[in-house]
Amino acid sequence: MSMSLSVGIVGLPNVGKSTLFNALLRHQQALAANYPFATIEPNTGIVPVPDERLEQLAAVVEKEEKLEPGAVPLKAATIEFVDIAGLVKGAAEGEGLGNQFLANIRECDLICHVLRTFKDPDVVVTGKLNPVEDLATVRSELILKDLETVEKQEKEIFKSSSSATKGAYEKALKFLNKGKMMSWVEWNDKEWSWLKTLNLLTAKPEIFVLNASEDQLGKTDVVALAKEIGAKVEDVVVISAKVESELAVLSVQDQKDYLKDLGLESSGIERMAQAAYRKLNLISFLTAGVKEIRAWTVKKGTAAVEAAGVIHSDFEANFIKAKVIFWEEFVSLGGWKRAAQAGKVRQEGRKYQVSDGDVIEFMVGK
Repeated sequence: MSMSLSVGIVGLPNVGKSTLFNALLRHQQALAANYPFATIEPNTGIVPVPDERLEQLAAVVEKEEKLEPGAVPLKAATIEFVDIAGLVKGAAEGEGLGNQFLANIRECDLICHVLRTFKDPDVVVTGKLNPVEDLATVRSELILKDLETVEKQEKEIFKSSSSATKGAYEKALKFLNKGKMMSWVEWNDKEWSWLKTLNLLTAKPEIFVLNASEDQLGKTDVVALAKEIGAKVEDVVVISAKVESELAVLSVQDQKDYLKDLGLESSGIERMAQAAYRKLNLISFLTAGVKEIRAWTVKKGTAAVEAAGVIHSDFEANFIKAKVIFWEEFVSLGGWKRAAQAGKVRQEGRKYQVSDGDVIEFMVGK
């Protein structure tokens, strides 16, 4: 089964989370209203990761097998997005929908902070319309909740834990009390092993979506903003949730034309997906046959035998070898047969580390 990735869309009320979520799902599944707490229950949706490689692979396979265009189904890798109710100051003490909000974040692999810069007189502002200060408000609540979680471990820690665990506990308390996210702190393997058991909110990786107006697109100083919030530039994505919702109802060609008019090479949704993949150290390998063209998600550095198991556990158990070619060579050479004739299809063993864009056919026994 393909690796799942769960991304929690979080932020203050009315920053545009639900509008963005609706665009992600291509139709209205979340309640996008203009007042706080419009989203009460977390809305969850599986969203395909846009991947133009699939169409190119399909065209090659269909030509090679003399099939009609569109005959081979495409299956993209997917991301699970969770639209979580807006957080307010005091959430760690249960203000607003705080406890529910924080519990829902705990279930996610990655936090996607949505920060608002757009101005709209019809949409209530919660916070200061300052992305740096609004992010600080959210992070403060995460830190306070984690401090509560760690403090609850005290009796157990000093009753039977090792010195390494006690050290990790004291280190966590120290930095949380200083207002530090756990993801900012360096941990050794033993410390991190204990920390993971607590599933702390501040230990989760983060990406940042700046929700701008259409006329702000391409004009935001991402480098300066990233520096202010202590993030890498590649973890910050500037989008317009309103534009994304407009794109969602257009045909593929009309989307491309609209993006070109805006001076953009790709949609905000695509850039969000790419940022999430990078942050979680994920890649996609591809399979190309007459039954389907598909992208599969694995961690960078995954061995071929483990990648086979993502498709089916029997593939891992009965792995013999993998036939591998990079997708661009597969396309340029015209498919498996011609690539093999050109000597470009490699035979790889169990320990081969799969690369992003590898087209793989697994050879398995019975």
